[in-house]
Amino acid sequence: MEETSLRKRREDEKSIQSIEHKTTNLQKELGLFSGICIIVGTIIGSGIFISPKSVLSNMEAVGPCLIVWAACGILATLGCNPPQVVIKLLAAAAILLITTVNALSVRLGSYVQNVFTAAKMVIVVVIIISGIVLLAQGNTRNFENSFEGTKLSLGAIGLAFYNGLWAYDGWNQLNYITEELRNPFRNLPLGIIIGIPLVTGCYILMNVSYFTVMTATELLQSQAVAVTFGDRVLYPASWVVPLFVAFSTLGAANGTCFTAGRLVYVAGREGHMLKVLSYVSVKRLTPAPAIIFYGIIAIIYIIPGDINSLVNYFSFAAWLFYGLTIFGLVVMRFTRKELKRPIKVPIFIPILVTLLSVFLVLAPIISQPAWEYLYCVLFMLSGLIFYFLFVYYKFGWAQKISKPLTMHLQMLMEVVPAEEAPE
Repeated sequence: MEETSLRKRREDEKSIQSIEHKTTNLQKELGLFSGICIIVGTIIGSGIFISPKSVLSNMEAVGPCLIVWAACGILATLGCNPPQVVIKLLAAAAILLITTVNALSVRLGSYVQNVFTAAKMVIVVVIIISGIVLLAQGNTRNFENSFEGTKLSLGAIGLAFYNGLWAYDGWNQLNYITEELRNPFRNLPLGIIIGIPLVTGCYILMNVSYFTVMTATELLQSQAVAVTFGDRVLYPASWVVPLFVAFSTLGAANGTCFTAGRLVYVAGREGHMLKVLSYVSVKRLTPAPAIIFYGIIAIIYIIPGDINSLVNYFSFAAWLFYGLTIFGLVVMRFTRKELKRPIKVPIFIPILVTLLSVFLVLAPIISQPAWEYLYCVLFMLSGLIFYFLFVYYKFGWAQKISKPLTMHLQMLMEVVPAEEAPE
């Protein structure tokens, strides 16, 4: 009895020491498996289930379509028709739920990501295996003369890549959470090297599966490619496809919320955004203000337009900033040679990606100008107003607004500035 009591007392002491050792900072609770789940789970969202139609409509033939999917990997809605208001309210509710989960607990957000990644891989495997069986049964007619009828232009290729890369978006998400990744110099490149080729292989095989049961015309007429595939192949169990598509979309949204919240957190810490966005929850040790801010912005994004407008809007902005970021890496190779580089890549890779980014940004605008691009530029430029007023110049009247707001938010959310982690 005394031995049991002594053992329990020692365990309690270790638990207390563990709690005391934690600072008010983000904790390294993510391993390699969670890192791969972030990559795979964030990339595989709704894109692969709806984007094949848009890619094919631009490439106009099966062969080039499959090449675009493979090239996107190397470079990197369900079909009912309810009222748009209902769809957007449901999307907003999902964002609120995901934001709450990630603001409450890093570990809970990671568990949710792992579960949804496992769930979405189930439907991916089902579609791939079904396609392999159909191919073995001789359903290959859509692959005969697969390059026939191809009509290529720079604008069409750019728009095809926009829709393809929408499905691949998430390839860069692991970079945002290096502070919480155990052994990042090993697990970061490993997670990317394992995760992206895995997704690329899945995407190509899924597109092959789609074409085993649908002609190019039928795929273009489908409102949700995966749902149509399920109706034709998996009946009477076809209901599982929209269910797992929903799981897949939620998993991608959760992964993006988890990682992009850290981007906002670091921006606040570095002085590029309001300082309150770099505060950490005292009880939860999560960047709650940054995650909540990201959730609000995400809800604003779903208000205007439809999915196609959102894809073009997002892809234009994303590849503009990707290109600028990677070009900055090229410049720093020559201007900041003294900086330590624990992870290095050959210089030709950032140069190539920079050139491809320029193409992806300019080609669709030149060939098919659309209002989405102008809206996107105006939205980005509007951020400069807040930056110069509240962050750069710190005008007195702006500080009179931001300081009380920061104080009230700090008390409301119980957050404090992050402490330096012990050596």
